[in-house]
Amino acid sequence: MNDDLDQTLDAVGPRLKRLRLRRDVTLADLAEQTGISASTLSRLESGLRRPTLEQLLPLARVHGVSLDELVDAPPTGDPRLNFRPVAGADGSTILPLTRRPGGIQAYKFILPKGQDGQEPQLRTHDGYDWAYVLNGTLRLVLGEHDLILKPGEAAEFDTRTPHWFGATSAGPVEFLSLIGKQGQRVHVRAAPKLDT
Repeated sequence: MNDDLDQTLDAVGPRLKRLRLRRDVTLADLAEQTGISASTLSRLESGLRRPTLEQLLPLARVHGVSLDELVDAPPTGDPRLNFRPVAGADGSTILPLTRRPGGIQAYKFILPKGQDGQEPQLRTHDGYDWAYVLNGTLRLVLGEHDLILKPGEAAEFDTRTPHWFGATSAGPVEFLSLIGKQGQRVHVRAAPKLDT
């Protein structure tokens, strides 16, 4: 039992560092956001110090993950779905928000800081995509169009059009994506006009 606990706690430091780097945040910035000194954060990330609950709570909140995700706790008997983020090799994070078969699927994407002038690798697939930017600046290359989307802006397109998403050099970007793999489009309804 103690070996399992030791392994779990030993893995927290590298996980904290990956989360911080993925968000492109310095130790000083994280210290300001959490109230934990930069030197303590550095020791936690390097494994020289074991985290306490008082340290893990603000870190989980700032990084936008649950405590279970932060310590990679084993699943409990809770029947609710636990959507775990999927880390990409490029430093991206994809969080599935739906798990029902068919229909429109929802995802939250977090892409690391990009490089201006980066040559995108365009791809195509069946379906329809709707993207909404939450934070940061999203570069969307769609066919011959090279677009910059800011928070609150959205785009929708047929995914058979060659496309690519990425962050700019301004920093990481977070966006929601609704994908209709069978080509379904998102239908936005407005409230009916009331007679006055």
